[in-house]
Amino acid sequence: MTEPERNILVVAHAHRPATIDAATRVITALNAAGARPVLPADDTAEMRLLTERLFRAEEPEASRARIGRLGDDVAIDDIELAIVLGGDGTILRAAELVREGRAPVLGINMGHVGFLAEIEPDDMDDAVRMVIARDYEVEERLTLSVRVKDASGAVVYDTWALNEATVEKASRQRMLEVVIEVDGRPLSSFGCDGVVVSTPTGSTAYNFSAGGPIIWPTVQAISVVPLSAHALFARPLVVGPEHAVAIEVLDRTDDTGILWCDGRRSHDLPPGARVVVRRATHPVRLARLHPAAFTDRLVRKFRLPVEGWRGPSTASGRERPS
Repeated sequence: MTEPERNILVVAHAHRPATIDAATRVITALNAAGARPVLPADDTAEMRLLTERLFRAEEPEASRARIGRLGDDVAIDDIELAIVLGGDGTILRAAELVREGRAPVLGINMGHVGFLAEIEPDDMDDAVRMVIARDYEVEERLTLSVRVKDASGAVVYDTWALNEATVEKASRQRMLEVVIEVDGRPLSSFGCDGVVVSTPTGSTAYNFSAGGPIIWPTVQAISVVPLSAHALFARPLVVGPEHAVAIEVLDRTDDTGILWCDGRRSHDLPPGARVVVRRATHPVRLARLHPAAFTDRLVRKFRLPVEGWRGPSTASGRERPS
């Protein structure tokens, strides 16, 4: 019995020459291994640059036949895995593309920190070989369901987030007046620049910059961090995933606010609007080639100093007595 064709989505930051070169190598390697690379149908710049590069080969028609377009030639349910070349923003875009399917996302860091990325460009060829061999593990990451309700309680906007949902002031000159609510009960009201509601995955992103806690990915929790709040009780909160957090823009606010989800999707928030955030039912799946301790990822990505550490004995691998 013939094995069904394997479809691998390739998502690249099309405005960087080094990324286009890397995507070309990935597509060529996938073709050589008998898999069909698939490109996002709505990204015309990426499609044009990659196909122009591939058509310089000796058999351009063969290359053309081996590239699929997501949604046109290949359904999202038929995508086996998404290989992403870029920074965290590109990985967030890929997570959005595969949201309705089951494909895990594998990030190759072509940016700076690239905290969501699994590997660096130097390991790209090995990564493709491991993808073809299905030699990877999959982590499921908590995501957020985000709804905006108007003053009458009607839902006017419904979206999701992998990293964070942020309620921010729309004007630099104005302060946002909000009240925080947990499970239908008011907690505190104050003026602020905004509020960040973050997942463990997003705890090293905007949440981190705002002074929120770093949360290990295995912890099922939601972080709530006020931004420049004018209040005594405006500390970061960590709640369980079974709780619902709401941020209401109070009527006394002089201007509108704005909701941002993962820095990609936004919605205006007039006075009286409520943003309700809870755990989503559909997680994002990340492919891991070399599963490692989250501590090591923090040290590597943030270049944390660990000189002088006297940990497990290198000879026995056992913990030293404390």
